[in-house]
Amino acid sequence: MNIVEVVPKDNYVLCIKAEDGEVGFFDVKPYLESEVFAPLKNKDEFLRVRTGRYFIEWDCGADLSADTIQARWSAAEIGAQQSVPTDVAMNAFWRRSRP
Repeated sequence: MNIVEVVPKDNYVLCIKAEDGEVGFFDVKPYLESEVFAPLKNKDEFLRVRTGRYFIEWDCGADLSADTIQARWSAAEIGAQQSVPTDVAMNAFWRRSRP
């Protein structure tokens, strides 16, 4: 999977778009207790996420591989919990959130 876009959302969730157009949500909360991810508890740090195409990373050194993201992301489960639009509505979300 090649990651083309990552948008931080509320509650330590990332909305991630792959090169093939697939979109999913990745919950970072389970990682926040580990030493490398602990700085992301600071919301400002969490918001500074960027994509490296095959991974995402933060300035603090925390990163997640595309394989890890793809294995654990979910459009329906986390999207439903957060009332985030999915499927067809997700395309409209991406069009609106891009500059």
